[in-house]
Amino acid sequence: MAGDVVTASGTRVFVGSAVTSATDTIAEFEAISGWIEVGLVESVGEYGDQSNPVNFEALGDGRVRHSKGARDAGTLAIVCGHDPTDTGQAALVAAEATNNNYAFKVILPDGPAGYSDTIQYFRGMVMGKRLNVGNNENIIRKNFSVTINSEIFEDPAST
Repeated sequence: MAGDVVTASGTRVFVGSAVTSATDTIAEFEAISGWIEVGLVESVGEYGDQSNPVNFEALGDGRVRHSKGARDAGTLAIVCGHDPTDTGQAALVAAEATNNNYAFKVILPDGPAGYSDTIQYFRGMVMGKRLNVGNNENIIRKNFSVTINSEIFEDPAST
């Protein structure tokens, strides 16, 4: 039914191989083999394009003119329950030790009955792998940050 909303429950995050800036179509991302699912993902932060503001201030009328500059897809925060045996978390840790862009895939559980789910692909660098121990009442978490260095290529839910 049009207008239905879905929860994030069931969202899945995958990391692929190191890629170059030439990886820029859905077909190229789909051709990547060896995707590794990141386990125990608790949350995925906001991401997506936002234009940088570019302003011009005219002396004659004292008005500011606004325009759009470069587009920035942001930094993706991935929070996981710490699991030193999880291959996906280990792949993110290994990627953080490099200066390479990696392929990422996020599957959103948004397809209604009879539809596939939306899949998003992008290139990014793992910039952080911080451990959050907390106190007696906390779950130990691993917080990864991924700077997105490409547009987000979306294969929308379809029949």
